[in-house]
Amino acid sequence: MVWVPVPLGSNRPWAWALLELGILTLTALWLVAVAVNRTAIPAGLQRAKWFLLLLIIWLIVQAIYVVPMPMRWIVLISPEAAAMHALTAILNMNTADSWKTLAVDPHAAMVSWLKSLCYVLGFVMTLAVITTRQRVQQFAYTLVLSGVVMAVFGILLHLAGINLEWFGTLIAHGAEASGTFANRNHFAGYLEMTLALGIGLLIAGLKDYRVQTWKQFFRHFIEWILSAKMRLRLMLCIMVIALVATHSRMGNTGFFSSLLIAGVIGIALARHAARGTVILLVSLIVIDLFIVGSWFGVDKLARRLEQTTIADVEVRQDPSAYALKIIQDYPAVGSGPGSFYTVFPRYRGPEVAELFEHAHNDYAQFAAESGVIGLGLLGLMVAWSLAIAIRAQYIRRDPLMRGLSFASIMGIVAILIHSSVDFNLQIPSNALLFMVLLALAWLSLHLERRTR
Repeated sequence: MVWVPVPLGSNRPWAWALLELGILTLTALWLVAVAVNRTAIPAGLQRAKWFLLLLIIWLIVQAIYVVPMPMRWIVLISPEAAAMHALTAILNMNTADSWKTLAVDPHAAMVSWLKSLCYVLGFVMTLAVITTRQRVQQFAYTLVLSGVVMAVFGILLHLAGINLEWFGTLIAHGAEASGTFANRNHFAGYLEMTLALGIGLLIAGLKDYRVQTWKQFFRHFIEWILSAKMRLRLMLCIMVIALVATHSRMGNTGFFSSLLIAGVIGIALARHAARGTVILLVSLIVIDLFIVGSWFGVDKLARRLEQTTIADVEVRQDPSAYALKIIQDYPAVGSGPGSFYTVFPRYRGPEVAELFEHAHNDYAQFAAESGVIGLGLLGLMVAWSLAIAIRAQYIRRDPLMRGLSFASIMGIVAILIHSSVDFNLQIPSNALLFMVLLALAWLSLHLERRTR
């Protein structure tokens, strides 16, 4: 999890190959440990069995795209895909081949399936390995520290105005902070999720002090300054500085909107100690936005939001708007996972000179590539996990589990907002971290629950 954002968000073939190899190796080692009775299948993983079944169904549906089948079947399932295969056969002067894949680009579909398998195993391994409160804290702090290191790296390069070549890609840090990502918006997406985890850890450590005298007040204040919570608070400040320095409009909008949404949900469902949560959330917004941000470019971000024109919006909307035409031609099952790059040139308008690899809208791209069926399965996964996290906010009394569920709600909502104008879920490091947040939602409900 620490390595995957380093090589451009693992958004290069060799980098996502290393990611897949690492997760497959970890899964194999865990299965061997289970087979030789060195470990057991944890209760959290068993309680998520129906969700795991949904993930398996998703993988099976994705695998169907790369399985050769008779052309008459493809004609029934996806007439437009059959027409594209027929055209390709004519151009290649090969009309005898009557077996094709449901995907227009079978190689891209296989690459996408391997990534999906990697993300699903990331979810499973999170539930399988994070089995105690200590491991939850260690894992969450590790991800937060990873975000801090990325933030410091991005801030220093941005303040120095250095354009750095990173793994063969030139990143212009002078204009905005991009960290180790080729695109500043993806760096912002990564920070949104790690910030959510950090805020969840802060909430987990809240205590509702009742002070009677000024002496008690100053004593608690000094204890807070010298505590680990203060160090965590400083880490969050650093990541907020980096997030503001990305100048990502929707990244910052997604972060603060998700903070408010998760805060309202947490306060509404809290039966005790809501006062501390309110104070913390207000301090996060006031200190981060108006004090820290004013020194590190929030005014530039505000001007950028004010100067956003219709033309700027249309640049983002163009690929997603034309993706609607792809959805009309491939409504049920889509053109195949990973095929947007191949299919889009046929549908783009004459005013779109640039060749887009992604739709700049995760919803439109998933619908275009996997159809209504695939988008429905993905939506069910996210909605189910979000409901589990909200249920944990209502049921659990354990402060750590409540903080964990808060982090899941905030991180999931932030990416859902950001995905409306960007493609964070097409970047392996961000997609894997998103799946980890879904898994943490299940952990927040089921970890170490004692039954009567």
